Amino acid sequence: MLPATGLRTHAWNTALRSVLLLAGFPFLLAMMGYAVALFVVAGEAKTVEHGLYLAAGLMPVVIPVALVVAAIWFAIAWLAHNKLLDLVTGAHRIRDRAEEKRLWDLTEAICIARGMTMPRLAVIETPARNAFASGLTGRQAAVTVTRGLMDGLDDRELSAVIAHEIAHIRNGDARLGVIAAVFVGVITLVTDLVWQSMRFGRFRFRPGGSRGGSNRGSGAVIVALIVIAVVIAVLAHLLALVLRMALSRNREYLADAEAVRMTGDADAMIGALRKVEQSPPMARIPDQVRALFLHDAMLARARGWFATHPPIEDRVAALVRFAGGHDPGKLPELPAAPAPGEAPPWSAGFSAPAAPGASAPPSPASSPPADPSPRSPWEPRGPG
Repeated sequence: MLPATGLRTHAWNTALRSVLLLAGFPFLLAMMGYAVALFVVAGEAKTVEHGLYLAAGLMPVVIPVALVVAAIWFAIAWLAHNKLLDLVTGAHRIRDRAEEKRLWDLTEAICIARGMTMPRLAVIETPARNAFASGLTGRQAAVTVTRGLMDGLDDRELSAVIAHEIAHIRNGDARLGVIAAVFVGVITLVTDLVWQSMRFGRFRFRPGGSRGGSNRGSGAVIVALIVIAVVIAVLAHLLALVLRMALSRNREYLADAEAVRMTGDADAMIGALRKVEQSPPMARIPDQVRALFLHDAMLARARGWFATHPPIEDRVAALVRFAGGHDPGKLPELPAAPAPGEAPPWSAGFSAPAAPGASAPPSPASSPPADPSPRSPWEPRGPG
């Protein structure tokens, strides 16, 4: 990579790394196609080498089919990814300033300052503190925040988080995230289909027998080819997840820096990260969606290749070192989700958001009112 001497060159380096990472997904798709081809030819191969050769001969058929499946998946993502994300997370769209005046005003102020179109806004009714950006194009761009984030952060901190998510939109991170999720989804779909077929006995290989029994392989050859296919499929699946997580990690430092540049307030970004860190996790959200969040508490301990985000400590340290911010230190963790059988905290209503002029955030220890509200999308829904 080129040496980075400023925020723009860091952005160029990050974009280049992202393109290189995305280039790995078609290769993994080909790996998965070859694994499927091995399953198809296992019953016909006379030797392991013969089976590998037959599977390679099927690739001109398997690859186009995989590309068609990926294209269909892309079309669905292009047309309905925001609606799908709303469905998965339980978010509801904010269509008018009167619905969430504080959130609307803070977002509008940042967009006006940056000469940007106002993104679509949505809110998830949960006490967890988090946010994410989405959108394949500027017109589809969206920023989604949780009720807990708005209630727990003051205006400066909330503006910093909004700026962070808008930076993801400006830098194309939201688009890359959706594209990567599509590739991972296709590879995961094939893995699941193969696993279910093996589990329920849909692959039935009969060595020898009719059609010239001597032309068919032995049981040992079939088992060897199946083992090779499973190893390739599992490896492709794991590598796809690693690339997906690397794409997410790759962008967070830059978005933090962009947020500080937009707001001119490194302390606000640090304070927001510390308050998000102390929040309970958002459970029952797919990994591909959790990778979009500002912080992923469910995988916060996953270091290395499988971490979706850099640790909060590292992000704060970078802001202290390069942006001159001040770290208040790690805050006490907020209460976790209730034990099974108890009502979840988001089954109660939430207090109205603070007015735009409010400067002091609500106490982290304060509890929401007991007014009833619609059931959370993450509550158990019973059989079926």
